[in-house]
Amino acid sequence: MYVVATAGHVDHGKSTLVQALTGMQPDRWEEERRRGLTIDLGFVWATLPSGRDVAFVDVPGHERFLANMLSGLAPVDVVVFVVAADEGWQQQSTDHLDACAALGVRHGLVVLTRADRADAAQIAATTAQVRERLAPTGLSDAPLVTVSAVTGEGLDEMRATLDEVLAGLPATDAQARVRVWLDRSFTIKGAGTVVTGTLSAGTLSEGDRLTLAARDGAREVAVRGLQSEEIQEGRVGPTNRVAVNLRGEDADSIHRGDALLTPNAWWLTDTVDVGVVTGEGLSDAPREVAAHIGTAELNAGLRRLDDAHARLTLPRRLPLTRGDRFVLRAPGDHAVLAGVEVLDVDPPELAGRGASRRRAVELPGLNLAAEVARRGAVRAATLATMGWRVPEEAPAGVERRDGWLIDSASLKRWAEELGEAVAGADRMNPGVARKAAVDLLGLPDGGLLDAAVAAAGLTVRDGRVVDPARKVDLGAAEESVAQIEEWLGEEPFRAPEADELADLRLGARELAAAEKAGRIIRIGPDRSVVLLPDAPARAVEALAGLPAPFTLSQARKALETTRRIAVPLLEQMDTLGLTRREGNARRLR
Repeated sequence: MYVVATAGHVDHGKSTLVQALTGMQPDRWEEERRRGLTIDLGFVWATLPSGRDVAFVDVPGHERFLANMLSGLAPVDVVVFVVAADEGWQQQSTDHLDACAALGVRHGLVVLTRADRADAAQIAATTAQVRERLAPTGLSDAPLVTVSAVTGEGLDEMRATLDEVLAGLPATDAQARVRVWLDRSFTIKGAGTVVTGTLSAGTLSEGDRLTLAARDGAREVAVRGLQSEEIQEGRVGPTNRVAVNLRGEDADSIHRGDALLTPNAWWLTDTVDVGVVTGEGLSDAPREVAAHIGTAELNAGLRRLDDAHARLTLPRRLPLTRGDRFVLRAPGDHAVLAGVEVLDVDPPELAGRGASRRRAVELPGLNLAAEVARRGAVRAATLATMGWRVPEEAPAGVERRDGWLIDSASLKRWAEELGEAVAGADRMNPGVARKAAVDLLGLPDGGLLDAAVAAAGLTVRDGRVVDPARKVDLGAAEESVAQIEEWLGEEPFRAPEADELADLRLGARELAAAEKAGRIIRIGPDRSVVLLPDAPARAVEALAGLPAPFTLSQARKALETTRRIAVPLLEQMDTLGLTRREGNARRLR
């Protein structure tokens, strides 16, 4: 399916044209039909001569309903721009063209309606008018047809021309992340809550779990069923008008301007930096504007950075991405103030004198490397939700590790700070604990510490960042530890007794420092048995000649040691995977 929106001045025949093409009445409200005036959005569809399905979003033309018009136009890429041949260009023609330009609409066709009321001269004059108005816009090359919905003149040509326009559209991505801006929410008896919108990219399936970005916050919702053109579907891809039946939701809690999203794929934000793409600039812009984003209309705070850039503060978080286009209006004014493009969905705080001016200078040249540098490090997946294209090969000045993009200068600074902290650590308690190192560097994630450790030429041992080339100075305990090493070198399984350790003045602090330095190990429930680090490996050699499996008594004799030492040593070997228990016996692995 292709989705097309109408646009044009009030009472120029948009709804009549759509009804003639589809045989369906787009005006849903009794008041609309009674007054002959479109107030809200209408949705109808038809099949073109090629077999292409096309859905029309019929929008109101009256200036009072510009917000509704923008809700219908914003989610689609193709427009049927209507101008009455007998009246020519009018004020709302300008307003609607400004909206099309602001939203970046580049595909469509122009239809001169009411040909039965105009003579050849009028049609020629209106055609010239339209071409002049469209010349500076993305619709400058849009084909133009003249029709009468009353007599049927030109309708076949219009269908064929629309077919050609749709055939030239770029392909849509069925694998893309989903964002459906909702335009209706209602209840169907027996089915429950149904919401509708235009699926412009991605695919929806029955049973999907989605995120609903609503006025009262984001929450998970379940897709109970799907329809397109009132036909039940198990799966719907782009581009389509969709009706989504949500399980367990209250229709009154969902509003126009809410959105259905692929979970965890969109950045939800209430602050964006934008650049002006259409309009006269922001020199006279008020501090509060009406922002038309997707199908939402919100009052937003505007902080002008310069004439072409601004920071907008929204009343709630919306799923926005770099490159999104939307419309700004001054409060109470029906005309378009400016069309803007989102440049940053997670902008930095503006602090200090001249911050606005500096930010305005930064924005035109904003790039991936600068965004990574501002944060120090950021997950590639997070940048993708913001709308950044993250290449496989990191840009200059950026390193890519385990899903992170890390600023090279930040990594160098972290390495220097970490090296200084490790060098200044207590000689009896060398290095810096992992958590303390993460806090010291202010890392956004503890997993980044390994990158900083590697960059600093350090290592992690027993949960502490240490310098592998630095011999731990045990101070006054050095001579006593050396004595133990000498004893155990001669008799590797005769651990010193408590009174021997006391005589050597080796308390818990000194033994812990020696263990951290890799000079000894302490085993047993109370860690009172002191051996050399190679004791388990040497025990394997000593036990290799025993029959398998062997008992504790056999092991003790082979090791020429006591039960006090043999029991914790064998348990340590179990933990290391050097031995395996079989009841009361063991065997070497």
